[in-house]
Amino acid sequence: MAECPTRVIRMDFKDGYPRPTPDFYDFCLKCGHCVAVCPTEALSLHWLRPEDCKPIKSELVVTPEQVEQLLSGRRSIRSFKGKLVPRAILEKLLEIASFAPSVKNQQPWHWIVVQNPKEVRRLAGMVIDWMHTVIQNNLEEAELMGFTRVAAHWDEGYEYICRGAPHLIVVHASSNLRSGAEDCALALSLFDLYATSFGIGTCWGGYFCRATNAYTALSEALGIPSDHLAFGTMMIGYPKFQYQRIPIRNRPVVTWK
Repeated sequence: MAECPTRVIRMDFKDGYPRPTPDFYDFCLKCGHCVAVCPTEALSLHWLRPEDCKPIKSELVVTPEQVEQLLSGRRSIRSFKGKLVPRAILEKLLEIASFAPSVKNQQPWHWIVVQNPKEVRRLAGMVIDWMHTVIQNNLEEAELMGFTRVAAHWDEGYEYICRGAPHLIVVHASSNLRSGAEDCALALSLFDLYATSFGIGTCWGGYFCRATNAYTALSEALGIPSDHLAFGTMMIGYPKFQYQRIPIRNRPVVTWK
């Protein structure tokens, strides 16, 4: 009862059991806190029962040192092997990504998985087409954004957009959602970090994401609804090289109050 974030559970002191308030269905976030936290399985919801939930196993709790290496050792991979990632692993990554926090637990994300490397390459070419349009219409902006350099590398045979990754993930949500960028970025971040534990490399695709929202032909090729925006894209594949060290980072800039 105390853990409910919207206070829609109250104790029935007559029989000693927790019960929903009259406005339960109006304000319940379906976060599952009530079922997940209770040690005696005192509460069950019609959409979530204690027996449906996986237990948290103490033997699987990771140490701070293990998490530190996972987080600080994660790299943005830009050189990939030709080996494909099994679909079952991609499905597992998406399943765990959906545990990300979101505003009011709306879980607004929609996923597009481009599995075929040839299709990834074709879509990357569409990004180059868009860049050429920007170069023709606004050379100053194109140079500022690095488009002229990227397009030149493409002509030389270097694929700068998706870096030769065999797969591509696009996450999109309603353009009317105020928290779309934050919610989708959190979900894609979980995908990113979990992929590292499988030995899978990822890299956020900034050029591809920007082109998706600016170039109608590309968003249509992906099948993104007209009232949605892409809030993140990610290249996926097995890293061609293995990293041996963790580079240093700048010290955090913090104001303590």
